[in-house]
Amino acid sequence: MPSPGANRTTATLRQQVYAQLRRAIEQGSLRAGTRLPPSREHAASLGVSRNTVLWAVQRLQAEGYVEARVGDGTYVSQAVAATLPAPQGLVAPPRGLSRRGQLIADTAARWRPPLAAAKAFRIGAPEVATFPFALWDRLTRQASSGQRSHRAQYLDPAGDPDLRQAVAQWLWASRGIRCDAAQVVVCSGSQQGIDLIARLLLDVGDEVLVEDPGYPGIRASLLGHGALVRPVDMDGDGLRIDTAAAQWPNARMAVVTPTHQFPTGVCMGLARRQALLQWARTHDAWVVEDDYDGEFQYGGAAQRVPALCSLPGSERVLYVGTFSKTLHPGLRLGFVVVPPALVEAFAMARAITDRHAPGDAQAVLARFIAEGHLLRHLRQMRELYLQRQHTLRAALAEASNGAWQLAASDRGMHLLHEIAPGTDDETLSRRALAAGVMLAPLSRYAMQSARRGWLLGYAGFDDAEIRAAARVVGGLVRQR
Repeated sequence: MPSPGANRTTATLRQQVYAQLRRAIEQGSLRAGTRLPPSREHAASLGVSRNTVLWAVQRLQAEGYVEARVGDGTYVSQAVAATLPAPQGLVAPPRGLSRRGQLIADTAARWRPPLAAAKAFRIGAPEVATFPFALWDRLTRQASSGQRSHRAQYLDPAGDPDLRQAVAQWLWASRGIRCDAAQVVVCSGSQQGIDLIARLLLDVGDEVLVEDPGYPGIRASLLGHGALVRPVDMDGDGLRIDTAAAQWPNARMAVVTPTHQFPTGVCMGLARRQALLQWARTHDAWVVEDDYDGEFQYGGAAQRVPALCSLPGSERVLYVGTFSKTLHPGLRLGFVVVPPALVEAFAMARAITDRHAPGDAQAVLARFIAEGHLLRHLRQMRELYLQRQHTLRAALAEASNGAWQLAASDRGMHLLHEIAPGTDDETLSRRALAAGVMLAPLSRYAMQSARRGWLLGYAGFDDAEIRAAARVVGGLVRQR
């Protein structure tokens, strides 16, 4: 009996012969109508068995690349010629991006979200090493075979009922939002939530107010649906809705991060929140509240700012939440809280996007929340993140000989070191990246704003990583 290793070798040879023949046909080396060598001769020339060649030819025949003629051999199919690309230089280049596609590409080119593993001081990266994976695995294993079978079927695109109920209860306890479980639509993160909102509530040419500086992913999603993105300046209370309303009277939507504005860290004051809600009512417009890291407020529970969506008169607010920051981004679960009349439309839009989120992950997350594990995890992370913020501030002040004195923040996962408007903040970022440290320049998040500086994420990095990165940045600052 041949060994498993021998079987793998045979399979590899078959694949190689098949791939070589197919490539020769697709690249035109073997043109339509060309007769293939007899299998014995072909096998001898390649130094393989005849069965290996026969297997490769039979697969090509099944795929339509070759055809067997009784008593005459095997030929490259005539039908292949119609499907192969013309020789290089004789065909016009493919049509380029649409105007909307080009706007998205331009936004992405400026933003360039990192794809590699997180390293200090990448923003938005939560602590992952201490996540209770063992607990999560235990909850996963506790599902019965019947439950697993059910979750393997097509599921409600709006989300697992238990998860929607758990999220609704959690929002009331943690963010002061009163909503029914039926208003919660589960999605694969805040970015898909924004995408669904733009797709369902905006028409091509509608104007949308966005914070400037702000999150480029929001702008890219809006542009992708043909919206006209209108940047709005901010002050110490957040987006200036009075200025925006005067400049853009026909705006149909405003997208804000009111609890901890990204990227400046401003918290929208109560008067400004009320003015924003009044604007939405007066103009029959929508407000999208992206509460991306609203759970990370480091004062006591009584000091935490509730969500905009929890205020009276917030009927025209759509709340977007994500577990990418509270748990980890690999989970790919988030949600949107929408008015009851819109739930069915959002569920159907989710269905035609990617049907629904994985059933097992939704069910385990529902238990994780309902059994109190999310609350305990967040308590630990708040303590850890606040301590890491202290480490970052002290390490940078020391490494830069006091040149960088970062102000403390009572919320969020990153700090901003701001400099004079219009100043170059790209050069230092490039030098830091070359030295192995991510130092996001504020200018990459601006549209018209002249605000400049650097963003420093601290949540996902231990004290040693923070201090090492601070020494790199401090050395670069001293050289300037």
